[in-house]
Amino acid sequence: MKPKIAAQSGTFESSDVIVLIEPLPENSGRKIEISSSVMHQFGASFNRIVVEMLDQYELTDIHLIAKDKGALEPTIKARLETAIKRSLDLQEGTLK
Repeated sequence: MKPKIAAQSGTFESSDVIVLIEPLPENSGRKIEISSSVMHQFGASFNRIVVEMLDQYELTDIHLIAKDKGALEPTIKARLETAIKRSLDLQEGTLK
């Protein structure tokens, strides 16, 4: 599946993560950019969560940017799911 529109979820607040998604041209693959205040400790886990969620929705040709401020795993998953659903035009969002 390919994202239809640009979408975002989350905030820059402490203990939260902002996720931005935009579609890429056909056959571009996945471009994932993650920055986190706790990357040294939890970076591998964060990357795993992102890849698993993208695999779950079978997303390709996507540019995903995540800026984390120490969010817990359930928050990361919720923000990712919301941004993904918004990008697939399955849920209304802030950039629409």
